[in-house]
Amino acid sequence: MKSATGSFGTIVLFGGTSELGLSTVEHLLSPSVRHIVLVSRDIDAAQTIEAKFLSTAPDAEISHVRFDGADSAMMQNIVDEIVSIVGDIDVAIIAHALLGQNIDGYQNPNDVKHLLDVNVTATMALMYALAARIKAQKHGTICLYSSVAGVRVRKANAPYGASKAAIDAFALALGNDLRDSGVSVVVVRPGFVLTKMTTGMKVAPFATTPDVVGEKAAEGVRKQGVVVWVPGILRIIFGVFRVLPEWLWRRLPIHD
Repeated sequence: MKSATGSFGTIVLFGGTSELGLSTVEHLLSPSVRHIVLVSRDIDAAQTIEAKFLSTAPDAEISHVRFDGADSAMMQNIVDEIVSIVGDIDVAIIAHALLGQNIDGYQNPNDVKHLLDVNVTATMALMYALAARIKAQKHGTICLYSSVAGVRVRKANAPYGASKAAIDAFALALGNDLRDSGVSVVVVRPGFVLTKMTTGMKVAPFATTPDVVGEKAAEGVRKQGVVVWVPGILRIIFGVFRVLPEWLWRRLPIHD
């Protein structure tokens, strides 16, 4: 449970090797953290990350749970497994997603299915499973990593942007449904982040780093905010983008 000083006892990260997720965990750490659970496809890779956490939370027990981010049918079982290990979940960070930059829907329309399975269907199932558990324990926060790409979808990354638009909208609706239940839902909307996943891609304006994003996400969790924009100026920029008429939107030099 969140202490009077704003620290947490149990932190769970879905996407246990995600640079953004790991940065968020680091910025949430304190000596009072007792359990950290890294949920990932590659447990061997996740195990190499443990040491950096223990310097800040020396008494924390770090556990690993393997999952397939595309398997919506298993999400309830995954949450049950985590609860059997740590009990109450104070913060659940959802940071696994696919960029889908190599998808060519014109040539292979079915390629979009796996992206949607991970970014939307399974994530939605996971959020419902987490929400039910956290609602029952009457406290806790779900922090979902979304993207500014979902605010208004560009043609260059339409499958990814559309998937983020869907899960972002769902998360906000879920948060509204859970209002006054003790459950907080925080949606993080970063812009372009310089990570291993974006290496080789054209760097967009206002690019930022995982450390900056993680710090702002952790701040949003502590304050139980609703939407966290990183960097903050993107709130204004995409507020304008959102209301542009379609003829003007498609002429902007941001679609490649």
